[in-house]
Formats: sequence, C-alpha cells, structure tokens
Amino acid sequence: MDLERAVLVQVEFSAQRQQESLHELVLLARSAGVEVVDTVRCRRQRPDSRYYVGSGIAQSLAEHVIASELTVLIFNHDLSPAQTRNLERCCQCRVIDRTTLILDIFSQRARSYEGKLQVELAQLRHLSSRLVRGWDNAERQKGGIGLRGPGETKLETDRRLLRQRVTALRQRLDKMTKQREQGRQARHRAAVPVLALVGYTNAGKSSLFNRLTQANVHAADQLFATLDPTLRRLELAHFGDVVLADTVGFIRELPHDLVAAFKSTLQETQDADLVLLVVDYADGDYPAKLAQVQKVLAEIEASEVPQLLVWNKIDQCALAPRIDRDEDDLPQAVYLSAQTGEGVPLLLDAIRQRLAQHYLRLTLSLPADAGIWRARLHQLHAVEQEHFTEQGTTELRISVSATDWGRLLQQSKGRLENYIVSEPLF
Repeated sequence: MDLERAVLVQVEFSAQRQQESLHELVLLARSAGVEVVDTVRCRRQRPDSRYYVGSGIAQSLAEHVIASELTVLIFNHDLSPAQTRNLERCCQCRVIDRTTLILDIFSQRARSYEGKLQVELAQLRHLSSRLVRGWDNAERQKGGIGLRGPGETKLETDRRLLRQRVTALRQRLDKMTKQREQGRQARHRAAVPVLALVGYTNAGKSSLFNRLTQANVHAADQLFATLDPTLRRLELAHFGDVVLADTVGFIRELPHDLVAAFKSTLQETQDADLVLLVVDYADGDYPAKLAQVQKVLAEIEASEVPQLLVWNKIDQCALAPRIDRDEDDLPQAVYLSAQTGEGVPLLLDAIRQRLAQHYLRLTLSLPADAGIWRARLHQLHAVEQEHFTEQGTTELRISVSATDWGRLLQQSKGRLENYIVSEPLF
C-alpha cells in the first residue's frame, strides 16, 4: 500500500507570541502513515477568508502538488469548510487540517469497542459543522408518494442521517458509561486506591505502565501509540493492591470533540486518588507541554486531584534518580527512566507515602460483643483477612480509607481504636 505524500503548511501570525510546533505536526503526520515530502511556512497578519494562506501561496501550493505528485495538503491550523473546499479546488488534491489529522490517527489506533464508538462520535461531531452545499448534487431533491412539499435536498438528508447516527452512538456510550461507573463504585467501596497515568503524548506513559504492572500494552516512539484506556492491578509492598489506569495522551489544542467523546474514559482521571503526571524531561519544550496537560486536566475537572510529577527519560539526560519533597517531607516529584527501570523503586516508595495519607492498613482484634463493627467493616468491603481465635475474638486485617475510618471511629465513640493491635503496615 502506497503512503500518502503530503506537504505540511504552517502560517505564522505576528500577533502570536508562541509559534505552533511544526515538528509536532511532522510527528502527527508520520503517526498517521503519511510521507512528509516538504514543509511550507509563510507569514500573514490574519488568515485569508478564502484560502487561509492567500491566493499567491495557494497557487504556489497547487504547482507544488503537480511537481511533487502530492496527494494531500496538511495544515497546522483549523480550516473552515469553505477554505477547505476552495483549497481543494485550487490544488486539485485533498486538504485536511490539524483536527482532522488527529481524528484520523485516533480512528487508526482505536482497538476496543468503546474506543471505536468514541472516535466515531468525535468524527461525526466534527463533520456535522462541515456539511456544506456542494457544487454537484446537493440540490437534488428526493420526492415520491407520501412526501409533502418538494422533498429533502441531499444536504438535508445527510444532516438527518448524521443526527440519527450521533444519537445512536450517544445511547451506546451512555450505557457503557454506566458500566464504568459501577466499576468505579465497586473499587471505592472496596477502598482500592486508583492511580491515573496522564501526560503529553509520547511522554512514556505506556512504557512506565508496562514497567510497573508487567503488562503488554503497546508502546512506541510515536504520538498516540496507545489510545484505549487500560486498567491493571498493582501490588504495592507493605501497602496492598491499587489500580493503575493508563489514559490517552494529551496534545496541544486537543480537539474539543475528542475531549467530549472521551469524557467517560477521562472520568478515571477525575475519580483517581492520585494522578501520576508523566513528563518527558529530555524534551526541551516540556514546560509548554506540561502547561497544556494541566489545561486539559482543568477542562475535565481533574485539576484538584492530588498529583505526583514523574520526570521520565532521565537516561537521556545523564541524571541520577531521586525524589523531590515539599516542606512537609511529602514526595512531589520523582526522576526516573521507564526504559531502563532506574528510579522505579523510588516511584513506588513515593506512591506509598502519598497514599498513606488517605488509606489505612490495620489489624484489629474484636471481642465477641463487637459484631456490629465487624459487620460494618464487611459492608465497606474493607476486610482483607479474617481469623477466629479460640478465645472468641476475631482478628481482622483491614484496608480502609481514612475518611471511612474516621467515620467509624466517630460512630463507635473511639471504641474501635482500643481494638487496634498493630500500627499501619506502611
């Protein structure tokens, strides 16, 4: 199968303080399976209403298409439907913008049923704003017995069918969202902490996920190598089980249609007990990318979730692994390499210390007349191990959130504290 041959186009405006990264567009195009033949950069005061780049640049692009046998032009901007149509007429090839390119990559990478539905919904939402009257058969009307008036134009028919498909997709995704919510509630009742791996695309999240859980999630040096969210159990020594969630990578100007479509998936981040914010320390542009990730976290209302910074790829910077702490001696950042494994034990220690604020591991020895508290602990799914002694006491090893334990202490008027026979295990 022959690769698409493309020229990448970026317009720089004098009003812009920070230029969009053309290098990132090259990576996006290659991730989509496109052969980048050339890049074109031009400067304008404002976008041209007809071609975005102006008629002169549009004509030179048309000549470039013929000379280099190009099949597609890719713009590092969002184009209006009219601008896209005018450029296609002028250059006689397909023209796509940045959002369309990202949606195409997501469409290629989706593997799960839910992921495919989410991508299709995002594509249809994007397409719904781009249905415009064409120059061939958009005015054709459908008549026949039983239809009143002149009938539907082809454009109206396309819009109606698109609305019907969007409604069907939303209904299916709503059902899957409820199933995800049931899983989250079950983990909450069982007091199982949830860690969410987030970060800019290609920061090394999937590599770190595989290193921590021995999973076989696809990881590659490309943008959006993995798309579908994955959850795995991770056993922390001297603490217990936690759930680690690998989420989709973020990117500059992530299309709003994608954020909306993946809202249920990103809910894992919003409901997490701790966000592991993975940053590529070897990337010179990491401050801007870190700011972009924080912006997306704010959009999905997850900015208030506690965060632990994970500076990845220190092997490329000749740095030693270490932990940075705040004034309360709590870990705030860990320097490691997911590729070599350096610093991963430090990360596990940091996670344990951060979760210790919210989760307790205790051993209780309940007398025979404390059966009500044993029942309450079972209702909270907090009991990990249970043993009945010959003396009539019940020894329980429990895992409980600090909030639930405080509530139990209040209800028992402090009586439960007298039954603790060991300190927290962490």
